[in-house]
This record gives sequence, structure tokens and C-alpha cells, in this order.
Amino acid sequence: MSMITERPASNPAGQHPARAAEGPVARRDVRAVLSAYVALTKPRIVELLLVTTIPAMMLAEGGLPSLWLMAIVLIGGSLAAGAASVLNCYIDRDIDQLMRRTKRRPLPAHTVSPRSALIFGLVLAAVSVALMAAFTNLLAAGLTLAAIAYYDLVYTLWLKRSTPTNTFWGGACGAAPVLIGWAAVTGSLAPAAWGLFAVVFFWQMPHFYPLAMKYKDDYARAGIPMLPVVASIRRVNAEILIFAWLTVLTSLAVWPLGLSAIYGVPTLVVGAIFVVEAHRLCRRATRGEAVKPMRLFHWSTTYLTIVFVAVALDALI
Repeated sequence: MSMITERPASNPAGQHPARAAEGPVARRDVRAVLSAYVALTKPRIVELLLVTTIPAMMLAEGGLPSLWLMAIVLIGGSLAAGAASVLNCYIDRDIDQLMRRTKRRPLPAHTVSPRSALIFGLVLAAVSVALMAAFTNLLAAGLTLAAIAYYDLVYTLWLKRSTPTNTFWGGACGAAPVLIGWAAVTGSLAPAAWGLFAVVFFWQMPHFYPLAMKYKDDYARAGIPMLPVVASIRRVNAEILIFAWLTVLTSLAVWPLGLSAIYGVPTLVVGAIFVVEAHRLCRRATRGEAVKPMRLFHWSTTYLTIVFVAVALDALI
């Protein structure tokens, strides 16, 4: 009786089939892990923070700072922002798994272990502060350390879970890169630095409240007392409008502090659009109409970007 034997599939590399499959699978696993660690740093937030840092440095210098200094601040600032986000994910892992918006993050998805995330965040924080201390100055390094500690220990661990004013008090973290960039250049802080800090500080309420409106049920499910969860729509509208106006007025108050029409004119134009969009959202919410909160959320990002690009251009020209 004849026996037909099946020949194995051709393998040009001469490898055992199982071993041949290991390479692509291993590469996919490595990419997945690296992608998870990058996701923990919340790259989009890092990008937005850097948008405010470099223009502040340019205004402090009165032109273009040295490329070496900008590179150090960009790297140190990115690592610091990433560290704060990683530690935020570590602390918030219990509530992230309850929210639709965050349940796919690496920790609730079990892609990265809590211990690994904690070590990763602490290493990033240590490296960022060390870089700033070694290559800029102690004021910039101290502000970097303070921003990380405030965001994770004060805002994330305490304020976010205990008070509806958490966004307001947490605003100092998002505005800190302006001061850090300025301090890295001059070793001190001038009125213009504090003015730009105030712009970003006030901006965060009309920027974040629309996001909290969209994910109101998510925050309620996780027990997080964001303002749209615990307050009336009238109160939320009032704060959006108050802080939108404060953002624009503060941005215009910075104009006389060493800036020209190159900054002032575009800031005035986009500020007017920003306020109109805020009023439009609040008017629709008051009337009980379908609101599109993410429209203001996205426009607020565009607004801040244009304002700080105007700062950079003014410093260069």
C-alpha cells in the first residue's frame, strides 16, 4: 500500500515553521507594548503643552533662543508632561475602567501592569527634572518638579475626586509650561510670563467643560464631580462664558507687555470667534436644543494655538 506524505510548506529561510512565525508575532507584541507605553504619556496633551512653551521662550529671549536650549526644554518638557500623564493613569486606573472614554487605556485594558506604569512614570519624572536642572537652571527645574507633583498628588489624587472646582484649581498644571519655558531662558519670571500663564489658566475652563458635558454620564458613573455632573446647566454656562471672556481679555492685557500688533490683531480676531462660539454653545444649552460641545472644545485648541503662534511671530519679527 502506497503512502502519500505531505511535504511541509516551503520556507525560503530554512526555518522551522513555528520559529518562522515567532519573528512577526514577537515584533507585533513589541510594537503593541511600545504603543501602550506611548499611549500612557497622552501625546496629544504633550503636543498642546509644547505649543505654549516654545513661544514663551521666544518672547523671553526677544527672538530665537539657542537651538540647544530649545531642544533641552522640548525634551525635558515632553518627558515631564508624559510623566505626569503616566502617573495620572496609574492613580486613575480604578475610575478609568468605569468610563467608556478611558476603559481602553493601557492600564484598564491590562496591556501594561500598574507596577510597570508607576516605575515608568517615576523614571520619566526623574529624568525630566534632572535634564532641566543640569542644562537650564534651578528655577526651571523646580517649576517642572512642582508641576508634576501638583498635577498628580494635588489634582489627580485629591481635587479631581473631591470638588467640582477641580478644573479651576487644576488649571495651574496646564499653564505651568509657560513659566517653565520663560524661566529656562531668563532664570526669572516677568509680568509677560505671568500674563501668558493666566491666558492658559483661564482658557482651560471653556476648553474642558465642553468635554465634560459630552462625557457627563461617564464622569457620573465613575463618581467624579465634574461641574457638568453636579451643577445646573445655568451654572455651567455661566462659568464657560466668564472664563472665555477672561481668557480673551487677559490675552489682550498681555499685548502692551512687549508685544506688537503682530500679536494683538490675530489675538483680537480669534478671541472674538472664541467668545462667539462659547455664547453659541451656552445659548443652545439654555434653550434645551441639541448641543455640540466638541465644537467649542476643538475651536478652543485652535484659538490657543493661534494666540501662541502670534506670540512666536511677534518675538521673531
